[in-house]
Amino acid sequence: MATTTNGNEEEIQGRHPSYHDATKLLLGCKHYVRSCKLVTECCNKIYTCTFCHDEEADHHSIDRTRITKMMCMKCLAIQPIGQTCSAASCNMFMAKYYCSICKLFDDRREIYHCPYCNVCRVGTGLGIDYFHCKKCNACISKSCLVHVCREKCLDEKCPICHEYMFTSSRLVKALPCGHMMHSTCFQDYTRTNYACPICSKSVGDMQVYFEMLDELMAEEKIPDEYSDRTQVIICNDCEKKGDARFHCQYHKCSTCGSYNTRVLESDST
Repeated sequence: MATTTNGNEEEIQGRHPSYHDATKLLLGCKHYVRSCKLVTECCNKIYTCTFCHDEEADHHSIDRTRITKMMCMKCLAIQPIGQTCSAASCNMFMAKYYCSICKLFDDRREIYHCPYCNVCRVGTGLGIDYFHCKKCNACISKSCLVHVCREKCLDEKCPICHEYMFTSSRLVKALPCGHMMHSTCFQDYTRTNYACPICSKSVGDMQVYFEMLDELMAEEKIPDEYSDRTQVIICNDCEKKGDARFHCQYHKCSTCGSYNTRVLESDST
């Protein structure tokens, strides 16, 4: 839609309220709860957030640091960006969280700005529930103080949904192997898988599951013609090679007891 003028003020596409939840009249978009929209100079339009812009715009993404104007969704006034509407008759509060660096508003979640990542992260804050690992160049949950460092581990796409994780607004989970994926992707993925999709190491403590397989293997009778056969395997967890008795599916590592293994070759005897 072409830009038109109304008096001395330009009417820009997108100059209307949008909703995170229309039934509850909760302002925002599918990404954020907020009472303002962002004016984007690159295409001279108004979007509720930078993710909305990048999803709809053709062949370019927005530099959030260059955003200088916003639109209040109550009075529709376009104004310098800030946490409250500057119109004296409105004074609407845009969101409980506002970052002047990232131009980020959110009225739903706890968010903090990491000065090392130089982006906003979901969480209470550094030193509270997260810390910044300078080797990984990532904010890590304090529950993972002991973790496998991987340089710039967030500077890649989630192996499940392929969204770029460094600037993603979704929570990211660190796996024991050091690889990362979104927490929601982890929950969905581990319903049917227990090995990291990148390096194949187990993504959690599998002891109970492996003990169940021990019981299954002890009760299962192998046909006589296969009873003396073995298979050379390599363990994805401890990375050791070894021999395992012949089986069409399960092969236990003789070093660490993991069943997260793969067959290299079979004994022909």
